[in-house]
Amino acid sequence: MGQDPTNASQEDTKIQDVKVEDTKAQDATAEDTKTQDIKAEGTKAEDVKVEDTANTQSETKAQQEKPESDTKKQQEKPAQKRPNRARKPRSNQKKWDISQFEVAPVEGKRRFHDLNLPDVLMHGIQDLKFEYCSPIQGEILPHTLQGFDAIGKAQTGTGKTAAFLISLITDLLTHEVEHERYLAEPRALIVAPTRELAMQIAEDAKKLCKYADLHVVLMVGGMDYTKQKNAMATKLVDIVVATPGRLIDFMTRKDLHLDMVENLVLDEADRMLDMGFIPQVKRIVRATPRIESRQTQLFSATFNYDVLELAHQWTHEAVSIEVAPENVATDTVDQKFYMVSNDDKFKLLVNLLKQDDVTKVIIFANRRDQTQRLYDRVKKLGIKIGILSGEITQQKRTRTLEDLKTGKLDVLVATDVVGRGIHIDGVTHVINYTLPDNPEDYVHRIGRTGRAGAEGIAITLACEYEAFEMPAIEDLLGKKLTCELPPEELLKPY
Repeated sequence: MGQDPTNASQEDTKIQDVKVEDTKAQDATAEDTKTQDIKAEGTKAEDVKVEDTANTQSETKAQQEKPESDTKKQQEKPAQKRPNRARKPRSNQKKWDISQFEVAPVEGKRRFHDLNLPDVLMHGIQDLKFEYCSPIQGEILPHTLQGFDAIGKAQTGTGKTAAFLISLITDLLTHEVEHERYLAEPRALIVAPTRELAMQIAEDAKKLCKYADLHVVLMVGGMDYTKQKNAMATKLVDIVVATPGRLIDFMTRKDLHLDMVENLVLDEADRMLDMGFIPQVKRIVRATPRIESRQTQLFSATFNYDVLELAHQWTHEAVSIEVAPENVATDTVDQKFYMVSNDDKFKLLVNLLKQDDVTKVIIFANRRDQTQRLYDRVKKLGIKIGILSGEITQQKRTRTLEDLKTGKLDVLVATDVVGRGIHIDGVTHVINYTLPDNPEDYVHRIGRTGRAGAEGIAITLACEYEAFEMPAIEDLLGKKLTCELPPEELLKPY
């Protein structure tokens, strides 16, 4: 009888299953073998480590048991030369000297080389690309470098900041302190009316002191008091740049002492008088040594009776230097006066801002509410604009100025109080949306462009309510101002 095919198939399946099981068993055996080999290798490695440890201990013991003569020989053996891993000095590095700063003599111009300044200061001057003195620098530095007090009449933008800094830094570098110094006792003090101006002066001072061992500290309101105090906690301070209010705070808390001040600078004295700071400034000056024991420099854009009286009280046999404002205005700034109705002012402003050559602009207005309204309206048009006024926090002011410097902003609208401290290179246009109440402010406004000999354009929008302010400006400048109607394309709807 034949075999059942179904049973035969089942038998074949069983045989195949057995073969698979055998294969798995063989694989498992192989895996076990590999595992044993790995363990064996590990055991060998541990044996080698133990053997090495033993050898090391034996060698150490043998070295300790060596006779003294062998040890001495080993000590006398020259040490093996290690590979030189130190950074190799750059072959092109050369210590700076004045021969690396060449400026050709030019008739009628005074070079900084002609003033016999310290090399470390000249190095900083070279970095700032200063070559020839501005008029105020050329006239005042020969006197202040000899130690004379000075009264200077000049606006910001004429180079007066560098004038008093160069004199002050030179004096600190060439006259070393013989007595013991203490923390929070500056050798030089610079007082400025606004935070922006004080910050700019401090920045300029640090750049000039880049290669000199002089410590500059800034003290202004609206910023962290503790941080400013800590700047004097671990290092002797040489130069303090401060606004009157914050300086009084430090003096009141006895966190700063002015009895060792050798150099005192009062910048923009007329503005400090206008802002009501004179009582505070008088207290500050009284805290410094007597006028015979310090060098004092006082600068102001204008000199009325009150400013002159204070200047004579605070200086000793001072030389007086004046840079005429009309020279500053006409030589470097193209002034335009557009007669326009009050209703058409904003239209004219917007069309001016859209001109191709108008790339970095500062707009001035008299009041905070005016600046805020201009800021809101211009921003809605998609123009990158910032605002500076008394109600803006110091942190935001600093950020706004930096954005204007770096090109993140194209336009800035500001009031006069903060406008004096704006020192930004490359401002192509200043627009006076309103005429200032004080004619001196006009000169300061247009001084934001055309700085230090560069060319700039100042445009004033004079409406029917402000035209009567122009005669006072003409008297200050000593010239007749020409008014004109704006071109028709500037009055088209924007």
